[in-house]
Amino acid sequence: MNSKGFLVILVFISFITINVISGPGCANMFPPEGGRRDSLPPQLLKATPPDSSKQFRTNEVTFTFDEFVQLQDQYQNVIISPIPKNRPNIDSKLRTVTVKFRDSLEANTTYTINFGNAIKDVNEGNILKGFTYIFSTGSSFDSLTLSGKVILAENGKIDTSLIVMLHKNPSDSAVVNEKPRYVTRVDPTGKFQFRNLPVGTFYLYALKDEGAIYQYSPKKLFAFADKPINTEVGNDSITLYAYSSQPAVTNPFQAVPQRVVGSDKRLKLQTNIPAGFLDLLNDFVIGFEQKLKTLDTSKISFSSDSSFNPISSKQLILDSSRRKLTLHYNWKENTLYHLIIEKDFAEDSSGRKLLKTDTLSFKTKKRSEYGSLRIRWKNLDLSKSPVLLFVQNENVVRSEPLSSPDVSLPLFLPGEYELRILYDLNKNGKWDPGQFFGKSVQPEIVMPVTSRPRITIKANWQNEFDIEAPSSSPPKGR
Repeated sequence: MNSKGFLVILVFISFITINVISGPGCANMFPPEGGRRDSLPPQLLKATPPDSSKQFRTNEVTFTFDEFVQLQDQYQNVIISPIPKNRPNIDSKLRTVTVKFRDSLEANTTYTINFGNAIKDVNEGNILKGFTYIFSTGSSFDSLTLSGKVILAENGKIDTSLIVMLHKNPSDSAVVNEKPRYVTRVDPTGKFQFRNLPVGTFYLYALKDEGAIYQYSPKKLFAFADKPINTEVGNDSITLYAYSSQPAVTNPFQAVPQRVVGSDKRLKLQTNIPAGFLDLLNDFVIGFEQKLKTLDTSKISFSSDSSFNPISSKQLILDSSRRKLTLHYNWKENTLYHLIIEKDFAEDSSGRKLLKTDTLSFKTKKRSEYGSLRIRWKNLDLSKSPVLLFVQNENVVRSEPLSSPDVSLPLFLPGEYELRILYDLNKNGKWDPGQFFGKSVQPEIVMPVTSRPRITIKANWQNEFDIEAPSSSPPKGR
């Protein structure tokens, strides 16, 4: 026997010996662990009828992929343009996805099916993003395009959940009562593009849509173009400014949650004095859980230090919701104040009152806890009535109308702030949404300060900045 044959026999005997010693429970062969994770999305093998088909005559399209696939939120993700009257059936089975139309397709019309993020593989959930299929019921394809961008008017940011719509009906009521003709999405940068449009005049809108309803609601973000869009004419990139005509209502009781006074059996109120210290730049605020039915401000005594001598120059204002009482006063630094509230000063809508006279005491902060701020603006357009907004956690914590490029604020709370500029055209000191129905008034625009998005204010320090102002002119095509 040669050496090669002897080696084969030796290997065979060794294999048998190992299996006998290990016992029957260890004789199974397992594939090696680890290996590369599948990170590739499903790949299309075939579409029936083929993509870019003309003279399309069937009511069903089948897509075959190279692996098992599943659909996620298909009726939210998949956009078919022109919008069918009835929603098609969209299903998946093993390696196929099927779209079955329930309407008769229009003659000589180009259709697109954009699957968005609807298709993913079964094993790893890899998404086939932006997969699009196109066909024509005629002998040619529509080839015109329209592009632009959608920006949130109130803060200059992007909302990627918005859709953009083209209507044929010029009536304002079309966005409420009718489905659009064409729909597309915005991308992560806020840009949108319509492809394969026919020659025609359309009316352009953007909308925050949930459930693929494609209809206006006052509570939803909404945007509109100032004028009709003629697809045959070269259109500059259009910018739409989205707004909500009914912003979320804030609860005054939740807006001042720092200190709670009262129990469930008596009038409950809250104040804006965290740890008993009041910001020198703020008013003193009392929030109520329910609307006040009655209020007698003469039964509220305001005093300072330990003398408890009443201060007569106070100003108490109850807001329109009758749930927030504000005390205006020119505060002194590092000073103790008292608010003595008699038990029957107020009664809420449930008939609750204080059970006894209560005293609210607080102290103002020291000036040394603040920094000073000076900003020298470059290219600031004062003709548009700019208002400087200081933002923390998406909340405007301070606003300052600008009448000069050189801004000096002697007291400013330390912290990091995002900067924005509101172009306050009606000079009311606040941002105003648009008014579409009847008036077609665009919202006021807030522009982020991109040259210096954030500043940090240090306590007991002269904080100075030179900053380039954002443009006050909306991009062309608004």
